[in-house]
Amino acid sequence: MKKTSLGISLGLFVFLLAGCNNDSNSEANADADSNSDGGEERLSVSIMAPSFAAEPAGEDSPALQAIEEYTNTDIDLQFVANANYEDRFNVTLASGEFPEIMVANKEPSFINAARDGAFWDLTDHLDDYENLSQANEIVLNNTTIDGRIYGVYRARPLGRNGAAINKQWLDNLGLEMPETIEEFHEVLRAFTNDDPNQSGKDDTYGMVVSEWEGPWNTMQVWMGAPNQWGFDENNKLAPDFTFDEYREALVFFKELYDEGLVNEDFAVMDSGQWTEPLVNQEAGVFVDVLDAANRIQNQITEGYTEENQILDVFGAVEGPHGLHTLPTAGYAGMLAISKTAVETEEELKRVLQFLDDLNDEEVQNLAYIGVEGVHHEIVDGVLDITSQADGGTKFESEVSDLNQFQMAIPEENFMEQPQTALQEKAAALMEENMEFVVANPAEPLISPTYTERGQQLDNIIDDARIQYIVGQIDDAEFDAEIERWMGAGGTEYIAEINQAYEESQAAE
Repeated sequence: MKKTSLGISLGLFVFLLAGCNNDSNSEANADADSNSDGGEERLSVSIMAPSFAAEPAGEDSPALQAIEEYTNTDIDLQFVANANYEDRFNVTLASGEFPEIMVANKEPSFINAARDGAFWDLTDHLDDYENLSQANEIVLNNTTIDGRIYGVYRARPLGRNGAAINKQWLDNLGLEMPETIEEFHEVLRAFTNDDPNQSGKDDTYGMVVSEWEGPWNTMQVWMGAPNQWGFDENNKLAPDFTFDEYREALVFFKELYDEGLVNEDFAVMDSGQWTEPLVNQEAGVFVDVLDAANRIQNQITEGYTEENQILDVFGAVEGPHGLHTLPTAGYAGMLAISKTAVETEEELKRVLQFLDDLNDEEVQNLAYIGVEGVHHEIVDGVLDITSQADGGTKFESEVSDLNQFQMAIPEENFMEQPQTALQEKAAALMEENMEFVVANPAEPLISPTYTERGQQLDNIIDDARIQYIVGQIDDAEFDAEIERWMGAGGTEYIAEINQAYEESQAAE
């Protein structure tokens, strides 16, 4: 790992930026020019990205301003709540008025747009840049469309998924960390029914889930379902919902809902408010990425220590078919560059240089921990997030979600930072998860039918899963929805995925 003194190099850099404000003659601006191809004209870019915070960072953020100075760029951030992001992305595609850079997921609308020439093909350009050239080849392959690269991926650890849990509630009830699905179920029951906060009131429940489907996807893999695609008894690829283990997971989810162990409004809860019940200690479990626990803990107890730490983490629980967990694809979307807003190859190269600069160590840390003396302090070599430092400036409103346009390529560019005990445990669990992750064998494969009708197909099953959980449909009606999926193009989709898989195997 590349090591830099967090207290000296980053601290000096951001001190110059913060102390000199926007003086064009400052050392900060001189440094920024040196990182932008020798004093080129200042770039202006709009970036559309998802947000998870109720109040994401805005243009008055000192951290954003420091990033702008370092990269010699005026950045117009267009944050969209994560729960609404795909809808806004599709509306933007339909409008034809694109920002220069958009976070895109490998979904049908983006695949079609890339094939139609809406985004730059970056395949032959990435090797020209110091940081971008170090992208992981396996992850790059997962992002490809017809073998071409149309965006710079946002790196994520493969073993990142897990859960945060209120350890004070566990202690109050004399419970251990759950290790099996049965123990997990019992913990959720106790968190709902046994007064875990000792308030004497019926004011808690087990687990908070939002309209984002991620927690269900993670938990159904715990139960033994495939990761999106699996091999059936004929060694052919089939979608996860055609397997018995998926149905077992559905039955389990319905039990959780029927017993009141999850929030009744999960299907309509905005993911922007998803963490609030955990922060307010109304819910006790949150299934998401493991590193979310430290961020949530900082919202519960500002500048917390081990003594007042409320949350703990676990990576997965053992289901009826063994210990399995859902990996990420190694990335969470990609930064795609519009050919409408970025018209020439010369302009493309300037934007790619900006993306490359964003991966420099100083900028990565500005995006994650903000400005020293404003958003964090280094006390005896230990990082301290100070959300009320500098006259009341809040970390959440000035740094939150700036990492949504970070790529972290190469990942070892991250500065070695002091870790809380919670962060250390989350990092260790991410490593442990690698032994149990369930790969998606169809990850890099493209189906013409899915490209054309993927959103419609996804909606059929996603809606049916919610309807089953809340008791609006039964097993026979879920089977009918699968048949509807098959008739709407699913049969062709399965055939195309199997053909693509066989061709990929023959090419190896």
